[in-house]
Amino acid sequence: MAATSPPTDPTSTPVDEQYAVLAACWRHPDEGVMDAIDAGLFADELPERPARQALSVEYSRLFDGPGDHPCPPYESVYRDAEPDQEFGLVMGTSTGSVEEYYAAHGLTADAYAELPDHVAVELEFAGLLSAQDEAAFDDFAEEHLRTWLPSFTERVEEATREPFYAAVASATRELIRADSD
Repeated sequence: MAATSPPTDPTSTPVDEQYAVLAACWRHPDEGVMDAIDAGLFADELPERPARQALSVEYSRLFDGPGDHPCPPYESVYRDAEPDQEFGLVMGTSTGSVEEYYAAHGLTADAYAELPDHVAVELEFAGLLSAQDEAAFDDFAEEHLRTWLPSFTERVEEATREPFYAAVASATRELIRADSD
């Protein structure tokens, strides 16, 4: 699965494209995301255009820079924690289940730039499934997306200093909620 430039309005696009938009937004900010912001992505939520450098710094602080991160973007961290721990380990047991879904649909872990249970990879896969196999999409969403994304997106909204990431978190949670109705 390759990163794509997001359409400018995630709510006016087909569901599979909405997942692609959000997947791109959960990756390290690139020119495609900045172009989409310039074209009006999350225009109502962003008082001004964020600087790419500011988004990059915030991305690292929240998700992948040195030290502890308030919002690890990996399913296994949320699902595989021991009862006395806030977070589980990256590449925990739930990662294997995610990889099984990918393999069942002809995808392999080495095709990703991120770990298999990274939020962007899971959302991109969900978008592909929603366009190809509704039953498989529903199963994947129920077993994976709906089990951890509400907690993850809530953490992002509480921890972020950038309105962009608050908007992405809110849109992700709303899409997951809408798809469960």
